[in-house]
Amino acid sequence: MFTVLTRDEIYRNVELAQRMLNSGINLDLDIIKELDFDDCYLEQIYSQFNMNHVSYTATKLPDSFRSPSGYRFRLCFDPHSREYSIVKEGGAYVLNHRGKALFEITFEPKPAWYNKDTSDGKKMCRVMQYVGRSKLTVSYSNECALQDKGLDCLFCNINATKKTFGELQGLDMKNPIQIAQCVKAAFDEGFRRFFVTGGFIPERREVEYYVDVAEAVRDITGKEVFEGQAVIGAPLDLEVIDKYKAVGFDAIATNMEIWDTNIFKTICPGKEQICGGRDNWVRALEREVEVFGRGRVRSTFVAGIEPKQSLLEGLEYLISRGVVAQPSQWNPNPGSALEGHRAPKAEWFLDLTLKTYALYRKYGITHQDYYDTINGEDTVCDYLFNADGDVLPWERDQYPTLAGAA
Repeated sequence: MFTVLTRDEIYRNVELAQRMLNSGINLDLDIIKELDFDDCYLEQIYSQFNMNHVSYTATKLPDSFRSPSGYRFRLCFDPHSREYSIVKEGGAYVLNHRGKALFEITFEPKPAWYNKDTSDGKKMCRVMQYVGRSKLTVSYSNECALQDKGLDCLFCNINATKKTFGELQGLDMKNPIQIAQCVKAAFDEGFRRFFVTGGFIPERREVEYYVDVAEAVRDITGKEVFEGQAVIGAPLDLEVIDKYKAVGFDAIATNMEIWDTNIFKTICPGKEQICGGRDNWVRALEREVEVFGRGRVRSTFVAGIEPKQSLLEGLEYLISRGVVAQPSQWNPNPGSALEGHRAPKAEWFLDLTLKTYALYRKYGITHQDYYDTINGEDTVCDYLFNADGDVLPWERDQYPTLAGAA
């Protein structure tokens, strides 16, 4: 469902979403047991990270839910939360704050391809996951090799997540044919973009793997250039970036996570020591813009660990050079080295988000650029672009008054 919200509505929803991520949401277990995850509702699949406050394995959990206005909220489960809860009242599901009803909710439905199998019998939802109404993502590897060297990023829980959920949910290394078949099935249902990401693996293996994925996607979909983004580590040999475009990917991402030089060394020791250091990550992003073009490159930052001013400096540096740099709200994930820490308040994140969006507008990053590079949909900036009349082409026909918008 495509919705245009006013700025006031967006701000209220953004602040609420950020408060719920900080506080977590308590969900009545009777509700969990009655939800039909087999045929109706989208479940949480921990293909890379566990974004809840606890590692809960007793039952499946809903992935997300929407307000009456259509705003999508991620469900961050915390059975101990005293702030937010979801209850059932009179046959309807309701979001409460400290026991007071806020609004009725609907859980996100699952797409039909989730229940299909690949040719080798793998359930497609175990290979690739829904991240929006027209986007999907595949974590080809649900582990990071940096743990073998004791160099994990301190905010990351990918290896802890695999240990807890890998066998339980049937998650392992995906082969290129599986990925290509999932892309074809989802695109046949109207999905538009896919993202390939994963944990750290040696550079040569990473390039070879992505080439194999691209060849399989081209063969099965019939597209020489396809609507897909490769998410890679910063290569020591920047010339290999050309290969990702040559094999068919139309966008690329290299996630720096932290901008401040010294904090980068401390929080991301593996990225510092294995991938040529923090400056090489910056050089890699600049090279990616040269190869793929402005607005075709993304870098995500874990917002809330370094000072806001430092992060904004990094965001502006990259955005001004054509990188769609985005801050992602830090959630001190279970199993990470920073588990038990506290993220900044919701107001901190709201201010950062609005300032980042202003940088997009200042340096000419369009909604199409944002859509093509961000591994997610119905985000804060999606709503802000819509509010400013920058509506994606295939959605304008739902709003004739916006047909001539930028």
